[in-house]
Amino acid sequence: MKSLHVISGGAAQGLVARLEPRLQSEQDCIVDGSFGAVGMMKDKLLAGAPCDVVILTEALIQELAGQGHVDGTTARPLGVVRTGIAVNTGQPAPAIASAADLSALLRRSSGIYFPDPVKATAGIHFMKVLVALGLDQELAGRLRPFPNGATAMREMAKSDATDVVGCTQVTEILITAGVDLVGVLPKEFELATVYPAAVSTRSQQPAAASALIGMLSDEQGQPMRLASGFELVA
Repeated sequence: MKSLHVISGGAAQGLVARLEPRLQSEQDCIVDGSFGAVGMMKDKLLAGAPCDVVILTEALIQELAGQGHVDGTTARPLGVVRTGIAVNTGQPAPAIASAADLSALLRRSSGIYFPDPVKATAGIHFMKVLVALGLDQELAGRLRPFPNGATAMREMAKSDATDVVGCTQVTEILITAGVDLVGVLPKEFELATVYPAAVSTRSQQPAAASALIGMLSDEQGQPMRLASGFELVA
């Protein structure tokens, strides 16, 4: 069975996993995937890693298409991913409807888990939220950044503390056992990111790559996208 190389933001990891059985059945391919902070995945692609399908933010896909690294004509949006708040399974869901709610939650938390504040979409945004709330310095000792959102959530799930909290993309929260999605960030801090998939210009299997992108974006795959945390693009 052939391997299809996928370089992707962590937001799409759960969706790709859900669709891999269909890819095996229809294309006789398995996924050889790298999933992580979008900045790190961009760097990996530019460093020359084998790649057939690229799934990153809309802005990065456009940038990479302009540079000739992906075929922009093959790009298809998978949906919109929002950034949310998580607590460990079994803990009561806190109020997060307003900036005041979020500030109070973060202040009473002993550990705050989130993805890379330099390379990850949600991590970059969350640091901006902390600055806007005036908490970036006050809570510096409680911040627990990890290379990507999925890792941050797995590490949070290992904590025995009852007052830890996490912030990353909804898709990464939903695929992690031991953590529960509370909801999305308050309206004033909302982050909604469109993730397209496109064929790499150095793909060795462009037909299979296009087939996977079709599965990721077609009508048949819509229930899986919704269940994975992708919302419809307006």
